[in-house]
Amino acid sequence: MEFEYSPRCKDLRERLLSFMDKHIYPNEHLFLEEVAENRAKGNAWIPTKVVEEMKPKALAAGLWNLFIPHSARVPEGLSNLDYAPLCEIMGRSFWAPEVFNCSAPDTGNMETLERYASEPIKRQWLDPLLRGEIRSAFLMTEPEVASSDATNIQCRIERQGDDYVLNGRKWWSSGAGDPRCAVYIVMGKTNPDAGRHEQQSMVVVPSNTPGITVVRPLSVFGYDDAPHGHMEVVLKDVRVPAGNILLGEGRGFEIAQGRLGPGRIHHCMRSIGAAERALELMCHRLNTRIAFGKPVAAQSVWHERIADARIMIDQARLLTLKAAYMMDTVGNKVAKAEIAMIKVIAPNMACQIIDWAIQAHGGGGVSGDFPLAYMYAHQRTLRLADGPDEVHRSAIAKLELAKQLKLPGEVSMPITRGA
Repeated sequence: MEFEYSPRCKDLRERLLSFMDKHIYPNEHLFLEEVAENRAKGNAWIPTKVVEEMKPKALAAGLWNLFIPHSARVPEGLSNLDYAPLCEIMGRSFWAPEVFNCSAPDTGNMETLERYASEPIKRQWLDPLLRGEIRSAFLMTEPEVASSDATNIQCRIERQGDDYVLNGRKWWSSGAGDPRCAVYIVMGKTNPDAGRHEQQSMVVVPSNTPGITVVRPLSVFGYDDAPHGHMEVVLKDVRVPAGNILLGEGRGFEIAQGRLGPGRIHHCMRSIGAAERALELMCHRLNTRIAFGKPVAAQSVWHERIADARIMIDQARLLTLKAAYMMDTVGNKVAKAEIAMIKVIAPNMACQIIDWAIQAHGGGGVSGDFPLAYMYAHQRTLRLADGPDEVHRSAIAKLELAKQLKLPGEVSMPITRGA
């Protein structure tokens, strides 16, 4: 198995590292200050100037829409394997991916539209998303059911003549708080009497359609993620043309699996970048603080934690690269075990390393003076987003059990040990 990055990837990686050093890291505090200033004025849900001013620079540097492989619309798109190190670098700063038009949920929505939408829908919504002119949201999770099992979804999508009419309540609709959010992809039930995985469908819904109410932003450990946001949204008699359905009725689960595979691994790539940054911050802090007469870095407990952190990051990176390689060579369906495994491993790994970094920073670690508290909140959320750990572990176990089943007529031999 070859993990060598292509010459193009290596070139983009150097350009991206330079861009991060020149534009992202020096301006991280400006982003937070701008959001805080907007909030103090009464409206935190305003796109930040610091991000918007960087987007033309990223486009000019050729660092734009790198996440979509094999698309005639996006010739600059990379393979999953080549995108992995770039996505990791973007993940070192929580708002950096948007600068390169590579942030969730837009990435997943763009891939969904690219794969499953009609050409008129692509021209109306995908093209402006690719240009960064609008943003989008994905509405699947619901407050009244256990959405870890998406067959529970209750939002109704009913055919009435030439339209579909939607009724339901969604939450954790990431991106729906952004005033630039112009379109939703909504998952709901078109036929409750169909097979368990044929009841659901996905529909493209303009965000200004009558009947949509954005109720409130949901916070994560007190963070509202403005101006992006995770919103609760009510859909009441929301009417859209029948042509807005993706693929057709009953294809929602099929689309979800196609959408969530790349989305999951992108999260994992960014998690590795966040863990690398946390390890760097931890080492710097340990080297610059004196306790009990010597640098904190000299305390043996920190040697063990630093070593474990390096091992954990490299393990997660290797499995992520393997999953990306398989997605590129044998497809997402065949790589489903690897995608599920890395989706469990990467956020848990990042949470642990960020937690150690917080401990190394003492009280500063849980404050807003360092990025660690926000990083932890985001990574802890990823243990739930795109399927909780428990669902992925269950899927991995079932695949493993299936591999170990005995062939028909095979005699089970006892396991013996030498004396």
